[in-house]
Amino acid sequence: MREPRAASSLGRLTKRPDFVAAASGRRFHTERMTVQARLREGSGLGLRFGLTVTKRVGHATERNRIKRRLRAAIPTAGQDYLTIDADVVVIGRRDILSADFDVLIDDLRRALRAVTKPKNASPAERSSSPPSNGERRGHSHA
Repeated sequence: MREPRAASSLGRLTKRPDFVAAASGRRFHTERMTVQARLREGSGLGLRFGLTVTKRVGHATERNRIKRRLRAAIPTAGQDYLTIDADVVVIGRRDILSADFDVLIDDLRRALRAVTKPKNASPAERSSSPPSNGERRGHSHA
């Protein structure tokens, strides 16, 4: 069993199964990136990040610059989410190269807020009564 990390640091995803598992979770899209995350139950590892930039984005130097910019923005954006047990994968796009650094941080904060939300209440706990008179929910035929 792994030792729990200090709550003040971010972890890294290094194994392919962790990246694949994060892809099965929630997603958040902007024109600069896609963020995928999977919440982990009680692992005590805190927030872990992985970065992906495909070859379609550009040459190796451009991909490396994108990853460097993301690595610099992640600690600032993830500051409020350190205690959440989640694996987060950021898929960078070419627009990161020309984006303002504050915009990157804002995108990451919005993405983390969206993908690290706790799961909704189970269907049994929701107060959803069936529609009356045989009508379908969400449709009005007036």
